Amino acid sequence: ADNLGDLFAEKGIGHIHKRPGCDTRIGIRGFRTDTGSNLKGRVLILLNGRKAGTGNVAKIMTKNIERIEIIRGPASVQYGSSAIGGLINVITKEGKGKPSAFAEGNLGSFDYQEAGVGGSGEVKGFDFSVSFSRSTRDNGYDNAEGDKYYNSGYDKKEHASLNLGYEFLPGNRIGIIYTNFDADGVGAPYYISQNDLDDYTEQSNESIDFIYDGSLPEGPWSWKAGYFSGEDKYRFVDPIGSNPDGWDDGIPDEREVDIQGSQAQITFNPGQYRLTAGVDWVNYDVDASTDYEYDNPAYFLLGKAVFMDRSLFLSAGIRYDDYEVEAKGKGRDETKNNWTPNVGISYLPIDDLKLRANYSEGFRMPAGDALFGSTWYQANPGLEPEEMQTYEAGIDFSHQALDTSLTCFYNDFDNRIEARQTAVMTWKYKNIEKAATSGLEGEFSYDIGSLFDWQWAVVPYGSFVWLTESEDEETGDDLLNTSDLTCSWGLRVLDHEGFSADLNFAYTGKQDIDYYDPLTYQVTRLEKGGFTVANLTLQDKILDLHRLGSITLKGEIRNLLNKDYEYVKEYPMPGRSFFLGIRYDWGKS
Repeated sequence: ADNLGDLFAEKGIGHIHKRPGCDTRIGIRGFRTDTGSNLKGRVLILLNGRKAGTGNVAKIMTKNIERIEIIRGPASVQYGSSAIGGLINVITKEGKGKPSAFAEGNLGSFDYQEAGVGGSGEVKGFDFSVSFSRSTRDNGYDNAEGDKYYNSGYDKKEHASLNLGYEFLPGNRIGIIYTNFDADGVGAPYYISQNDLDDYTEQSNESIDFIYDGSLPEGPWSWKAGYFSGEDKYRFVDPIGSNPDGWDDGIPDEREVDIQGSQAQITFNPGQYRLTAGVDWVNYDVDASTDYEYDNPAYFLLGKAVFMDRSLFLSAGIRYDDYEVEAKGKGRDETKNNWTPNVGISYLPIDDLKLRANYSEGFRMPAGDALFGSTWYQANPGLEPEEMQTYEAGIDFSHQALDTSLTCFYNDFDNRIEARQTAVMTWKYKNIEKAATSGLEGEFSYDIGSLFDWQWAVVPYGSFVWLTESEDEETGDDLLNTSDLTCSWGLRVLDHEGFSADLNFAYTGKQDIDYYDPLTYQVTRLEKGGFTVANLTLQDKILDLHRLGSITLKGEIRNLLNKDYEYVKEYPMPGRSFFLGIRYDWGKS
C-alpha cells in the first residue's frame, strides 16, 4: 500500500469511506475523519504528534514511516477537539545506525507506475531520513463486472519526506521535519451510472516542523517543544456542460487551509510517578466557500502512578481549551471553552494478563461553515460543540507467541452535528440531542511455527469491531455510514531471511446511507450491503550482494477473488489487479 487509505482498508480497524482518485476517510468505533482540514472529523490524524491538517488519509503516504500509533476512544486530553472516536498518529523515521539507501520501482494493472528512492542513517551526532516517490495511473479501470470506470486515475502523485536532526548534548536533539504530498490531474468521476469523463482535482499537503527534545543526563526531568506550519489545498474542476445533469456553472471549487501551531511540555518522572504539564496552540486559516479563522490555545496535565511492584497502574489527565471561530471580514465570531478529563486503571494479576478500565471524554468544536453558512448550507450560529463520554473495559493476554485482546465500550454522544436537508439543494447543520454507540473489539495472533520450533513463522491473525448499538436516540434510526461489523483476518508466513507472504481478508458490514438522487436532488435513506475483499502479497530477497546490497522482488494481487464492491454507493472499486515491484537496498543489515 502506498498510502494510509489502502493500508487501513486491509486492517479492519473500522469503517472505510473511499472514492476513486484521492479521497479516503477512516472510521474508528463508528466515527470517522473528514477529507477537509480535519476540523469536521471525529477521528483525528496526527503527524509526529501534532495535527496533520487533513483528514484525508489518502494524502498520507507510507514511505518513510517508522510506525503508526492508533488510539481507540477519545484522546482529547492530550490532543483536543476532533479526537472523539480516536486518533491515528503517523510517526516518520529518524535516521539510526550506519547510512543506508534504497531505490525501488513498481508496475501494476491499469498502467500503474511508481518509483521511489530514499536513505537514512547517522554520522557524528547528525541523523537523517529522506524519501521521495512518484506514481501515475491510467485514467480508468475495470470493476469486477468488466465495466470500464473512466476518469478514475491520476496524472501524478508525488511524496517527499525529510527528517534531519542533531544531538548536540546527550539526550538533547534539535530537528527539522518536512513532508510534501502533491497530486495533479486526479480523476473525480461521478456515479458509474453517470460517469463524468473530465472532472478532476488538484490536491496537496505540505508542512515543516522545528522540534527540540531534551532531558537531563541523570535526573527525572525531560521536555519537548515544537513549532509547525503547513498548508492543505484542494481544487475541484468541473468544466461547463460535462455533467450528465448539466447544472454546474464550471466555476472551480477551491479550498486552502493554512495551519500553524506550537507545543511545549515538561515531564517529571522520578520512577514510581510521572507528571507531564503541557501547552498547545493551533490556528487554522480557512479560505473556502466560507472564509474563517479558527484559534485554539490549550493547557493540559497528565499523571501516572505505578504500585504493587509494577502490577497496578493508575492514570489521569485534564485539559482546558479556549476556542474562537471568526468569519473573516464579517465581524462575526463564536467563542467556547471546554474542560476535558480522563481516568484509567490497569492491573496485572500475572505477568501475561492485563485487566484495564478507562473513562474519557471527547468533544468537537463546530467548524466555520456550519456556524456561518456556505454555498449549500444555511448558517446556524447556535450550534453547540459535540460532547462524548466513553466507558470501556478490556483484557489483554500475551503468552509466548500468542497475543489476544478484547475490549467492550459504550459511548454516550451529546449534540452530534448532522447536516439535515431543509429544501431542494439546501442543508443546515443541526445538533442531534443524543446518540449512543456501544460494542466489542478484539484481535489475536499466534505463531504456529514457534509451537513446533519451525524456522518459519506461520501466523494466523484477526481483528474485529462489532457495534452492538449505533443509534440516533432522537429518531431511533441507526447512525449513517456506520457498519455494524468490520473485521480482518488472514495468514502471514515469514522465513526471517527476506521472504514473507500475507493472505488477508477484510469484511465491511452493511450500513445505512443517505443516497443523493442527481435527477430529483432528493436524499433517500438506503441500506447498503456488506462485502469481503481478499488481497495476497508476497516478497522475497532474491539476491544478497553482501557489501553491495540486496535485491528484493515484491508482488501483490489486490481483490484476489474479483469481488464487485464499493465503499461508497455507485463508486465501484477496481476488479482483480496485479502489481510487481523490485527494490534495491544498500547498507541495510
